[in-house]
Amino acid sequence: MALACLNPPGLVGMLLDSGGFANAFQGGIRQGGAFELKQATWAFKHARLSRTAKADPLIAAALDAENITDWFHRLPWKPGHSPLRWVPEYEDYFFSQWQAESFDESWQKPGLYALGHVDAIPDVPILLISSWYDPYPRSAAENFVALTGSKRTSPAFLVLGPWLHGRRSETHSGDADFGPAATLDGTLAENFLQFRLAWFNRLFDRAAPPPPPAVRYFRMGGGTGRKTAEGRLDHGGTWMQADTWPPSATTQDFFLTKDGGFSREAPEDVVRYRSYLSDPAHPVPSIGGAITSGAPIMEGGGFDQREEARFFGSRAPYLPLASRADVLVFETAPLAEDLDVTGPIVVELFVQSSAPDVDLCIKLIDVYPPSPDYPQGFALNLTDGIQRCRFRDGWEVPQPMEPDRIYRVRVEAFPTANLFKAGHRLRLDIASSNFPHFDVNPQTGAPRLEKRPDPNRHRADLSRRGAPVAPAAARQSHCNAAA
Repeated sequence: MALACLNPPGLVGMLLDSGGFANAFQGGIRQGGAFELKQATWAFKHARLSRTAKADPLIAAALDAENITDWFHRLPWKPGHSPLRWVPEYEDYFFSQWQAESFDESWQKPGLYALGHVDAIPDVPILLISSWYDPYPRSAAENFVALTGSKRTSPAFLVLGPWLHGRRSETHSGDADFGPAATLDGTLAENFLQFRLAWFNRLFDRAAPPPPPAVRYFRMGGGTGRKTAEGRLDHGGTWMQADTWPPSATTQDFFLTKDGGFSREAPEDVVRYRSYLSDPAHPVPSIGGAITSGAPIMEGGGFDQREEARFFGSRAPYLPLASRADVLVFETAPLAEDLDVTGPIVVELFVQSSAPDVDLCIKLIDVYPPSPDYPQGFALNLTDGIQRCRFRDGWEVPQPMEPDRIYRVRVEAFPTANLFKAGHRLRLDIASSNFPHFDVNPQTGAPRLEKRPDPNRHRADLSRRGAPVAPAAARQSHCNAAA
């Protein structure tokens, strides 16, 4: 996609699998002003695999001696004093992304911002692939929409599965299983190799079979809800087809109520709110989601939203996230009939905070009723989103919040497709942290980090690293929210 944004001659068509940033500032590296900490685990892994480490046994030994789990308890890191310090090019790579909190020119390059260069992309057929628990479904969907604009004549195609990043041959993501039809293999093609061959053969052979539907997506849900032989939830699902994305122009509006429910009608009294205390020292742990390259700190996929020892930041007695005082829970009554939710998820909140900045994290959940296999039910995360409030009015210039003002804040989650079965509940969780998926907001209004490392420094020249940057003291905040 980066090369295509340079309008290369001779390009006939492309297939992009699980990548091709539409806007890396909003999906893949950062999101809603927050930073995805999978960039840290990815950089640490690849620093160890780097030519620098392979060429110097001392550097390799130093990296092997680092415990990345221990280091995650010491966030935020400081340039020159992080587990990446042994391979400066990876430390520079990591901090350059973390410290670039505003949507400046560093984010607007072709390799990171295809939406800003779409007019330069040659008018050729393009196939985009991603999946619901991959960090790139928003990128794939937004690229598809942009590439089907009125100025182009060549078709674009979109495939969205239920998988983790690149795991198109597996039927499960996390603890949720979607059935044998969920894989690309055996459904969309014999296997991924044949899938790609068919695509490129079609580009060069005029006698090839007709093109596939413009959009093929896997709608999750509809399974038995039983526990599979592998110990996973049988959530099920089926492949769907459409001409556009989103596949329907119908928008479903829900209004949150003070008692923690949903209403189809707008409330008459809008001066109603629920409040909670957000403490950056005790963030809400991430339990699955659209995560890749997070090992050994975090794991992507669908899970029952309950703390467990396997999830970083969880604490005994390992209760449901809904039990936390800093998580607001809104859910419907048991549904009287099936409900199809497909497309982007957007939440508008009216927020007042005692701190100059706070994050708003949303999570859409399919709540199963109690069953013999799951006596306490199963709260399956489908998608989530985050918005750092100092960027509520734009991504270029942060604006602190005033304690006595009420702000209208829009939070967008990644797109999804799910069939909520009758008897299930649709649930929305709201909190101010989702860690370690995203960095924790200290709620001071100050930048998370204050100084970039010098990219020209030498590994052994400690004097050029500069003084460590002391983070501002974290601040607890009271947050009132209404929607």
